Amino acid sequence: MSKPQHILSCLSFFFLLFHLCKADVGTAASYEPPYLPTACYGDDASQIPANNLFAAASEGIWDNGASCGREYLVRCLSAEEPVCIVGQTIQVKIVHVSEALVSPPSAGGTTMALSLTAFSALTNSSATQINIEFQQV
Repeated sequence: MSKPQHILSCLSFFFLLFHLCKADVGTAASYEPPYLPTACYGDDASQIPANNLFAAASEGIWDNGASCGREYLVRCLSAEEPVCIVGQTIQVKIVHVSEALVSPPSAGGTTMALSLTAFSALTNSSATQINIEFQQV
């Protein structure tokens, strides 16, 4: 490998690591319908993504409602039993605040309450809570 290629390779590796370091870690649980985005969009259910990849934010990332519409890349890191789908990352849209959900998360105090579709996309069993890595996009 020539010196310029080696430098470019090292810089690419550095930027990849820097990019990965911007992610936060937390926990996620699932929640069931009814899916009503009232905290963010009132009764406008059209704001729920058609692919059903959405979430409700905990107070920690709610930011007094500023998180409405924000999108996050989410990846399962671990759980009590090996349930994470390795290498799977999904993008979810915040449509609600978890403390105000009609159907509470299956585990309280989590960073995000994921729709059933989103939660199932990250796990391969009936786990109630998972450890996640998430990053705003």
